[in-house]
Amino acid sequence: MNKKTTLILGDILAIAILTVIGFSTHGEIGLSFLSRMGTTFFPMLISWFLAATWVDLFDERVISNPQLFWRILLAMLFAAPLAVVLRAALLHGAAQPLFVLILGSMNALGMLVWRGIFFLVARKIEKQN
Repeated sequence: MNKKTTLILGDILAIAILTVIGFSTHGEIGLSFLSRMGTTFFPMLISWFLAATWVDLFDERVISNPQLFWRILLAMLFAAPLAVVLRAALLHGAAQPLFVLILGSMNALGMLVWRGIFFLVARKIEKQN
């Protein structure tokens, strides 16, 4: 599997894990969880991939340079508000500014952790080859 495919699958998994963590912090893991998870997961997924593509977070030169990790924060700066607006549209509700801040900051942190792990593992594998 190439780096780009690994990043895409890892980003999807990271967003899924972060969504589950978000729901669990509110004690909302139950029978209706999977159907409700989609209202946050899919808008975040769409928004993240639009923003990440825009700032080249799948480009080999960018993912190989830890000095460009700030682009993760830039992508999330645009992805979080869009995700909250999409979620509000799905739920026929209002986009809450506080939710934008929480969703964006937690997902940015999660993506920094995931992308940092990816960088370290990829660098170790390259050194072995």
